[in-house]
Order: sequence, then structure tokens, then C-alpha cells
Amino acid sequence: MCGRTCLTLEPKDVLCACRYKSTKLVNTTNEEKTERNVAPKIDEQSSNSIVESTLLTPEWRSEFNCGRTYQPSYNMTPTDITPVIVSTDHFCDDSNNEEFNAQSQVVVPMMWGMIPFWHKGDYRRHGLSTNNCRLEHMLESKLYRGPFRRGQRCVVLCEGFYEWQTTKSAKPSERAAHLLYMPQAEGVKMYNKSTWTADNVNLLKMAGLFDIWEDENGDKIYSYSIITFESSKIMSWLHHRMPAILETEQQVNDWLDFKRVTDDEALATLRPATKLEWYRVSSYVNNSRNKSEQCNKPIELIQKNDSPKDCNNKGKSLLNWLNVRKRREEQAKQLSEDESTNDCGGGSGGGSTASESDAENPPKRPRFRDYKKAVREAALLNTVPSTDSASEKQQTCDES
Repeated sequence: MCGRTCLTLEPKDVLCACRYKSTKLVNTTNEEKTERNVAPKIDEQSSNSIVESTLLTPEWRSEFNCGRTYQPSYNMTPTDITPVIVSTDHFCDDSNNEEFNAQSQVVVPMMWGMIPFWHKGDYRRHGLSTNNCRLEHMLESKLYRGPFRRGQRCVVLCEGFYEWQTTKSAKPSERAAHLLYMPQAEGVKMYNKSTWTADNVNLLKMAGLFDIWEDENGDKIYSYSIITFESSKIMSWLHHRMPAILETEQQVNDWLDFKRVTDDEALATLRPATKLEWYRVSSYVNNSRNKSEQCNKPIELIQKNDSPKDCNNKGKSLLNWLNVRKRREEQAKQLSEDESTNDCGGGSGGGSTASESDAENPPKRPRFRDYKKAVREAALLNTVPSTDSASEKQQTCDES
């Protein structure tokens, strides 16, 4: 399954990382040339054809999505808005941009978690878990078979996805989290953005389905689900499910091109990934509210960097506690001395002085646990004593 992803690129960098080869099949049998802005099938090529390729950058098409927008994050969760690639054929009818129509791919921000088309009311309260779509049940699903038959296929983008190890017996909160990503060029470290740019990073692309939901006001939300199937050997040690990862440009082109590639041919492109890399991350990513770069850092790096800091914090906390205790003891001692002075100061002649009393019966060393008691007694001393109370104190002083 796939329940968390990482994508920290800004929109312009996402487009740069999604540049694709536009392959054109040029027929030279006659003087006329026919061009196709897609990768040609092998059986379409002939001795009278030549293949030309150009590198294109897709357009960014922002939809209203009830006012929600894409926000880069180290910890993407379902219901977040993330960029996905779709075929321009879904939008070419309402676009007069010739450059846009000449392309085959467009990037559209969509909400992760398909909203059921039959749902009414708040789009966040349909009550279904739709971040993943099981391939085994997709064609029978009331939710997914319609978008698939209509060719609403998409490619979900991320730098990597998080997965928790469920193959070992452990409490959910104690499961080891890992970040999985595509193989990168030499020197590229996914957790260190200073080692890569949008030009050389290899984004992880997953096959998905999208749909368009409309509320009672006519506002639309584009939403998607990620297709999953049984894990292959490369990931079965970690989890029994894995997303349908598209490793090559040909797979991406075939999955997106719903006009040329039939449903059966598109399904044939969905096969387990053969190359993946991963490392363990800290439990910091477990909390969906944590969005910082600590989420995708290797756990060894987090532990190494945090150890001295933790020691310093613990040392400071202990020192602060000792200082507070020292101040409280001094306050308790002062309150005790004030109480002794007040008790003995109102005696008649014949009674011993305060200094003599202290010399004969030195006060006990104040204890930390007696602090609250001393405060209460001090509060009572500030009130006007009754006649009986004054007599008792006088008698006590005389007896001493």
C-alpha cells in the first residue's frame, strides 16, 4: 500500500523534473509527413518512417479544487493536494493554446483520495478510504471501474514514499518506517537536497486513476487514487502490498495515452518494479502533522545529530530544576525565620529573647516537601490574629 509520500519541489521544479521525450513518427512515403506526439508502437514503424524526438516541458494546469493548492512537504498524506500527470486529451477541447495542444502531458494538482461520485455534502466526509485502489478489484469496483473505462489514468509524482514494516510482529507505533525511492545518479542523496536539483533527480512515478467531483455549487475537485497490487520480492520483506510503479518513459506514455492504448494494453504495463532503493527513517514521520526535513532523514543521521543535543537539554533541565529547588529552600528558610520572630516578639518581660531561644533550640533544616506548608502558614500570619490565638502564642513563648 502507499499512505505517505515525500515531494518538496516547487511547481516550476516539478515541471522541470517531469520533462519528457516527445517522439514523432514521420512517414516519408509521399511528400506529406504525418507526425504523432507519442511513442510509436513497434509494429507502426516501417522502412519508410523515421523517428524524431524532442524534449518537452509539460504545462502546469491549476484547477480550483475548492480553493486548495499544492504545498510541498516532506510528509504528504491522503487529502493533501499533490501534482499528477495526465494526458492533455482530457483538456484539449477547452484550450485554445496551440503550444498546450501540441503536448501530450500536463501536470494537474489533485487531492489524494478519490471522492466518490455519488457523495453529497462535505467532500471530506464520505467515510471511505480511497488513497489506494486494489488492482485485483478495480474492474468490479463501483468507484474505480468508471474512471478506468473513461481513460482517466494518471501518474502520481513523488520523490519517494514511506512504508512501515508489517512483516514483523510489532505494535503499529513501533513498526520501522522506510523511505523507498528510485535509483539515482551517483552522488545524489535523496535526504540531502544540496546534492541534487530538479534537472537530475529521478522522481518516483506511480500509476493512478482520477475523477472529477462536483459539489452543489458546481465547484469541482480533482482527486485520485494510487493503484496497488501484491508485493514482489523486492518489497515483500517490508509489506505485502506495493504501488504500481512506472519505471520507464514508455510505461508512462502507454499508461497516459488512453486514446491509442487500450484498457488491456494499459493494464499490461502495470508490473512490479525491478529496481528500488530504500533506507530506514525515524518515527518522526509517524505523525502526519510533522512536515519538516527530519521525516526523510536516515534514522542513523537523526540519532547521531540528536544525541549531543538531547544530552545538553537534559543537563540544562536538571540544572534548572536544581536552581528552582535551591530558591524554594531559601524562601522556606526565610519564611521559617520570619515565623519564629513573629511568635516570640510579643512576649512580656520574663520571657527569653528570640536570639536566646534560637541558641537553645536551633530551627530544623527546612525540607523541600514542607515548602507548601510553609507558604500556607505564612499566609495565615498575614491575617489579624484572634484574641485566643494571641494568648496561645504568648503562652507558648513564655513556656519556651
